Amino acid sequence: MLDEALFQALAEVYDPELRKPITELGMVESAQVQGSLAQVSILLTIEGCPLRSTIETEVRQAALGLDGIEQVEVSVGFMSPEQRSALRSSLGHTKTNPFAVKESLTRVFAVVSGKGGVGKSSMTANLAAAFAAQGLSVGIVDADVHGFSIPGLMGITQPPTRMDDMILPPVVEVPSSASPVSDGTAETHGFVKVISIGMFIEGNQPVAWRGPMLHRALEQFLTDVHFGDLDVLLLDLPPGTGDIAISMAQLLPHAELLLVSTPQHAAVEVAERAGTLSLQTEQKVAGVIENMAAMRMPDGSLLEIFGSGGGEQLSDRLTDTLEYEVPLLGSIPLETNVRTGGDEGMPIVWGAPETEAAQTISHIAEELAHRGRGLAGRPLPLNFS
Repeated sequence: MLDEALFQALAEVYDPELRKPITELGMVESAQVQGSLAQVSILLTIEGCPLRSTIETEVRQAALGLDGIEQVEVSVGFMSPEQRSALRSSLGHTKTNPFAVKESLTRVFAVVSGKGGVGKSSMTANLAAAFAAQGLSVGIVDADVHGFSIPGLMGITQPPTRMDDMILPPVVEVPSSASPVSDGTAETHGFVKVISIGMFIEGNQPVAWRGPMLHRALEQFLTDVHFGDLDVLLLDLPPGTGDIAISMAQLLPHAELLLVSTPQHAAVEVAERAGTLSLQTEQKVAGVIENMAAMRMPDGSLLEIFGSGGGEQLSDRLTDTLEYEVPLLGSIPLETNVRTGGDEGMPIVWGAPETEAAQTISHIAEELAHRGRGLAGRPLPLNFS
């Protein structure tokens, strides 16, 4: 009975990358109790697992939570190739793009802009953080290969874990103070999984690739990386309508576009071209986000550094051109907290949720998350056998 109780306690320990109980993943080789001593043998997926200490610590804490257990011995081994193969099969990893199929229930948003410098990447990071704060499972593909910045914006220094031909992306959990819907368990706690070419490059080396290499990199992010079940996948695309934008449309035909622009009318002109590319790719523009809007001064007045009205103008233009409503999802004020949060690797919606910018971004994420997914005609993944 004590051995069974120990095993049940270990079922509360989740693998930090796979987000599943270690008992379900076959990582518990043995678990037994002798008097007040709990002996646990665990199998890590690979040698040199970067999260070994985290898993060991949580195993010890879970065992010590049992009545009568005063000591815990944890021995660590590693899965054999056969065991890893069985694990990949159980996870359903097939080196295919799971987000391309029409039946996928993951909402895919490509964050695009007409030009650089409008805060597209910081908006991607903060939208992901806002979705996760709602308790959702979120993924980010940093598709801006030449100008990758998502790892820094999310505070990620950990490399991905390679498990044979499968890549496990680093995971960032929502701080408990920023997740009002979570009860603290792994099942309800929102998280963000991130993959970026910057995780495979030493130092601050540039990436000088042409179109075919860029296409292959994006394809591998979608096929080799195991994101698991996601509620939302965000792609941070480079500005403009170049190779990556075209590859994204081919690889993710059902992705919706979120267009980011400043209020400046010159930026709107360029952003409109990025939005009308959807006529050729047959993708939907989910909405416009106006970034760097009026800054609120200490005396309460507003300083319109980049002008005003650009977001609404872009929304109206795209609505006319695309012949369906392209809403202005929100206008994000220019705040220093957005910049400092990015520098510190702490999105503003986590680090300063009380600010106007954070609340506006959270409202945008909430609106997007609650839009209907259109399940009519889609087979549901139910098994009645």
